[in-house]
Amino acid sequence: MKLRLFTFYTVLLSCFMTVKAADGITSPFVHDPVLAYDGSRYYIYCTGLGIQVYSSADLNKWRDEPSVFDAAPQWAMKMVPGYKGHTWAPDIIFYQGKYHLFYSCSTFGKNRSAIGHAENVTLNPSDARYKWEDKGCIVNSVPGRNEWNAIDPNVIIDGEGTPWMTFGSFWNGIKLVRLTADMNAVAKPEEWYSLCKRMNNILPDSLPGDDAVEAPFIYHRSGYYYLFVSFDYCCRGLKSNYKIAIGRSVNIKGPYLDRDGKDMLQGGGSILLEGDHKTYSAVGHCSVYDFAGHTYLFAHGYEIHDNGMPHLVKRELKWTAEGWPEVMQ
Repeated sequence: MKLRLFTFYTVLLSCFMTVKAADGITSPFVHDPVLAYDGSRYYIYCTGLGIQVYSSADLNKWRDEPSVFDAAPQWAMKMVPGYKGHTWAPDIIFYQGKYHLFYSCSTFGKNRSAIGHAENVTLNPSDARYKWEDKGCIVNSVPGRNEWNAIDPNVIIDGEGTPWMTFGSFWNGIKLVRLTADMNAVAKPEEWYSLCKRMNNILPDSLPGDDAVEAPFIYHRSGYYYLFVSFDYCCRGLKSNYKIAIGRSVNIKGPYLDRDGKDMLQGGGSILLEGDHKTYSAVGHCSVYDFAGHTYLFAHGYEIHDNGMPHLVKRELKWTAEGWPEVMQ
């Protein structure tokens, strides 16, 4: 498994490098995409060396932009052995006049991981004010201390203006923690909640087990918080079986129930989108936004006609009378 993962990400990294000078890209190579809009252009931030970036005027044609980091954050290299700058699963949010970028530092199959935070006043690399200021570590996980994995962050502001961060991958599932007003640290007194898990076996906390859930994203609409997660396995090319599941709650702290009323902490989660065996072998690690009067889901899909390489998936969501999202084809 480790060899397959190494080979897959080596190919993925080479693809990022080969598209560096391209323009007008209609199907960008991405892994774990999140988006932001600055009033004139849309920006994708995704897994890659220094965090890969694309931009677009219309969400259809993309161009490559400079990576967020020219060099790996030194604090992360010291805290996470084996991390050398290939940075995973970012998240971005505009809050209090700044863009806040959260990112994951880890290595495959390990929960010695950390989530960092960087700020910028603009997303436009041509703006004289453009500069990502790294604020360092918000939270980290350590084998033998934590039964969770500090990667895959997503930050949301609740109805009272309080920032919360959800995160997690394998181990004991998806967590939620309250942040300080500047988003630079966990707030005191600490508030931690479990939102979703699938693990049935009790294993040493140095092992991920088969708790195949990760990539949380919380979206608020009409009185509900919707929790999107990814079940099963990414990063195996055509053998990936990633899929997106969902539940909702009236309280950001949960419980999150699926369409059948089952708690996501007890194995619940309604499947929203998965591979179709025609275009994508698997689809996962999504983000959801309201852009130009539409609600869009973005994810990466392992494209069958490109030997399982991950490409951007964009789908519009419609809403049922009961308030559940469905994917428009």
